[in-house]
Amino acid sequence: MTAERELSEAPGRALLAWYDRHQRQLPWRLSRSEAGQGLHPDPYRVWLSEIMLQQTTVTAVKPYYDKFLAQWPNVEALAAAETDEIMRAWAGLGYYSRARNLKKCADMLVDRHDGEFPNTEAELKKLPGIGDYTAAAIAAIAFGRPAAVVDGNVERVMSRFAGVETPLPAAKPEIKKLVEAILPAERPGDFAQAMMDLGATICTPRRPSCILCPLTGDCIARRQGAQERFPLKAPKAEKPLRRGAAFVAVREDGAVLLRRRPETGLLGGMCEVPTTAWNARQDGREDITAAPFTADWQDCGTARHVFTHFALQLSVYKALVGNDMAAVGGWWSPCDVLHGEALPSVMKKAIETAIPGATKRKREKAAK
Repeated sequence: MTAERELSEAPGRALLAWYDRHQRQLPWRLSRSEAGQGLHPDPYRVWLSEIMLQQTTVTAVKPYYDKFLAQWPNVEALAAAETDEIMRAWAGLGYYSRARNLKKCADMLVDRHDGEFPNTEAELKKLPGIGDYTAAAIAAIAFGRPAAVVDGNVERVMSRFAGVETPLPAAKPEIKKLVEAILPAERPGDFAQAMMDLGATICTPRRPSCILCPLTGDCIARRQGAQERFPLKAPKAEKPLRRGAAFVAVREDGAVLLRRRPETGLLGGMCEVPTTAWNARQDGREDITAAPFTADWQDCGTARHVFTHFALQLSVYKALVGNDMAAVGGWWSPCDVLHGEALPSVMKKAIETAIPGATKRKREKAAK
């Protein structure tokens, strides 16, 4: 049987019945009692969660989501926030263009849509940071539109269910058609979330719990005993290793010199310690002669970080300077607020290499 086979809505109904019993309770979802009262999901919460969940796990997103919602409970509040505030709250979650687009999208919604989200995929895709997947998710979950929502979990479920022999990413259009074929006329939002839950909890990448799966009777991969063979994926090119240097300047009072990266490009608008001009395509200088100013720079070792398209190795240097040292090209961040700066993970690693335990200590102190 091929991926083009005729599929009825029976699998979709079976999946919904399973979801009614086993759905995950997540902060951005309605509870069972709320759904039973006929309440509808808040488009703002759906949008915020879907943006955060891109390329990230539910476990990583939960504390960020709770923090954002407490600070900015609706789109008007987010639009009124300063970009720097949003970037600081996002620090550590990665893929920082998402945070910049959150602000741009909130501004546009308030300025052009009276704070209301459009309810169709086509109109949603006109908003900053909302692509095909996110538009489909918001349309289905928040507005009950019959949209095919396909993320990595759904790709895995449908590849196994239909025995899709086309490797990803080329199989994406084929998988979307398969989802559309079993999409039930009613409850498209629940169906989308059921597919995600099935992939996250049952149809997992390794050792899927097929005996518990509501689709197991019709699953081609299960019949073949080849569950872990799917989805097929095109060979990945090896990530290049880029190199550079980071310079951690520390005043006598413990403040660390920071500067802001350009608004566009990798880690745009985030904070950093002075570093050399590395990027995804080229190395930066690695030696001490690239230091931002003359000081007694000490070699502290290296910090490594993996980005989507490349790995980075930074040679880290540290210098202790007097309290009267000027903030060359940036500002001095006191040690007790360093944890609150919009530092991406790679810069936190560089600081930790020069000052072991510094960010952990400050974070714990701030939490008391």
